[in-house]
Parts: sequence; structure tokens; C-alpha cells
Amino acid sequence: MGERDDRARVPPRSYVMVALGGVSYLWLTFVWFSLPAFLSPVTAALDLSGTEAGVLVGAVPLTYVPLSLASGLIVDRIGPLRSIGIGCVVFGVAQVGRSLAGGFPSMLALTVLLGVGGTAVTFGLPKLVSELFPARRVGTLSTVYLLGSYAGTAAAYGLGRPVLGPALGGWRPLFLAGGLACLAFAALWGAVSWWFTAPRFGDDDPTASIRRDLRRVFGHRELRLLVVVGTAYLFVTHGLQGWLPTLLESRGIAAGVAGAVASGFVVARVVGTLTIPPASDALGRRRGPVAACGVLAGAGAAALLVAAGVPGAVLAVAVAGVGIGGVAPLVRALPTELEGIGPRLTATAVGLVFAVGEIGGFLGPFLIGAGRDLTGSFVPGVGVLVAAGAA
Repeated sequence: MGERDDRARVPPRSYVMVALGGVSYLWLTFVWFSLPAFLSPVTAALDLSGTEAGVLVGAVPLTYVPLSLASGLIVDRIGPLRSIGIGCVVFGVAQVGRSLAGGFPSMLALTVLLGVGGTAVTFGLPKLVSELFPARRVGTLSTVYLLGSYAGTAAAYGLGRPVLGPALGGWRPLFLAGGLACLAFAALWGAVSWWFTAPRFGDDDPTASIRRDLRRVFGHRELRLLVVVGTAYLFVTHGLQGWLPTLLESRGIAAGVAGAVASGFVVARVVGTLTIPPASDALGRRRGPVAACGVLAGAGAAALLVAAGVPGAVLAVAVAGVGIGGVAPLVRALPTELEGIGPRLTATAVGLVFAVGEIGGFLGPFLIGAGRDLTGSFVPGVGVLVAAGAA
């Protein structure tokens, strides 16, 4: 009865708004992962070392480390609608700037700016869902915007590198077009947000004490455990996602095929996102599904080290992708279900998870790049990913 009442209280426009929020995540991940997708030509054009390339790939996750908690607090106070719109403007401007970058310093600065805008969307979307839907439905609705993020990543690898880049004349025109598209979407989001009204769930209080909120979040035992899970998840995710096409190309796989396999990684994540969280909801369990996702992610990364040819790479990527995709909605939805956190502190709690977790998000791609510089091989870096997944 309660679930039917909750459904009756949620108007169709709330679903539309979350779907549109998914489009904001699509544009964020498209411009974010345009750089890893074009890492080989960008490295050649800017004369980057392997370590510098690894720093660029990991720069957005690294940006989240100092900014996530502050961004979450801001989102909890100004609301998700304004946060998402501002974020789209910032990373759109950054992507336009990256199309003009002349070397490592400028590309790094603009990539960091992209990450600043990205935090507003990353934490604005869980907040949006927690406000528009009851807590028991947040996990399922979180898959909506995550599918948008996967679509953007897949488009960067599967369309950006093999299709749009050549059609537009290279990575610079593609980066420019992507940035302008983000700015156009920001204008659309602003117009829709101005019109949008809907019932709100939770007990939001924008005037609440920041010190009290921080004390509650930092002192929450279950949330601290979630931070550990989030760190391992982001370590493996960004490590694989940032270097996968380049790793495959180093084994003699053509760039177009490598991009397609990287897109397959995204498809596998979609499968995990659509199957594991609903199964977790049906079973009423969280710990078991989260642990299973870690095993799958580690096993897939390990298989990538020994995979022979395209079929082996596809299988390894599929296994890792299902595990990573399965845990992604749980990391974002669980804070809403925690006693003492709930919808009011969702963005702050998720911000804490990412503030610590994105240290792993930076170290994943950085260690792969540094390991390649030191040994000439991807094995040391990917081996660390295997250990993180197993942990």
C-alpha cells in the first residue's frame, strides 16, 4: 500500500527530469572520456610522456579529491537543479578550451576545470533523485542517470574516435564541437529547471549547520565502510577506462577495434547496472552483491593480462564491466538508505565517498602510466587493479 501511495505522489514530470539529468551525465562523460579515447593522437600532438598522459587521464578523478565534500555541501544547500546547470556550463567551457590546448600545462589546467564542473553533476544527480522519489526507489532510479553516463562514455570511444573524429578533422574539432554541445544543453536545462515543480521527499533544510552535517557524515560507521568500497570501485573503473584503448592498441589491435572493445566495456557495465541492483533490492541484501561485484571486477582485470586476441579481450572486459556496473548504483544510492543520512545529506555523503574514493580514481590510471614508463609494460599497473578488485 505504501509503495502504491509513493508512486501516486510522483508525477510523470519527475521521471522526465531524471531522464534529462541522465543527458547531463551523458555530456559530462562524453567530454571527459574524449581525452582517453584520443589519448594516442593527443600524446603525439602534445609530445607527452607516459606519466604525463597518465596524469591527464587521472586529472578529473584527482580534482574530485579536494572538491567533492565541498561540492556536496553546496549541492545540498543550493539544490540539484542549479548545481547541474552550473556544472554543465563549466565543463562545456573547459572542453572548448581543451580543443585549443598547446601543451601539457594548459591541457592539465583545463582538464581540472572540467572536473570542477563534473562534481556538480556527479553529486547533483543523486540529490535530484533523492528529492523526487522515495528512498526505496532511489536505487532503481539511479540507474537512469547512470545509463546516461555509460552512453556518453560509449559514444566517446565507439563514435568519437572511429567516426566523429575523422569526420570532423581530428580530436581538436571534436573537442570543440563537444564543448559547444554541452553549453547548448546547459541552456536547455536552465529553461526546463525554471519551469519545473514537483513534490519533494525527505527533510531538506538549507539552513542546517555545516559543522553538524559534517560531524554526522564523518562519524557514520556504515558510511566509512562505503568509502572503502567506493575507493576500490573508482580505482579499478578509471584505471581500466582510461587506458583500455591504448592497452589494446599496444597489443596490435587496430584503433577502431580497440574503441569498439572499450565501448563493449560500457555495454557490460550497463548489464551490471540493470541486473545487480534490482537483484540486491529483491534479496534485501547489500553486502553480498557488493562483494560479488568486486570479485568480477578483479577477475576481469586479471583475465585482461592473459587474454589472447580480440575474443579474449572482449570476454575479460565483459566480466570486469558487469562487476563495475553492478556496484556503481549501490555506491550512490546507499547513503539515502542509511539512518542519519537520508535524502537531506545525500549529496554530502556521496561527496565524502568520492572525496576519498577519487584518490583511487587518480592512482589507477597514474600507476598504469608510470608502470609503463618504468617497465615498458602494462602488466604492473593492471596487476594493481586486480588486487584492488579482489580487496
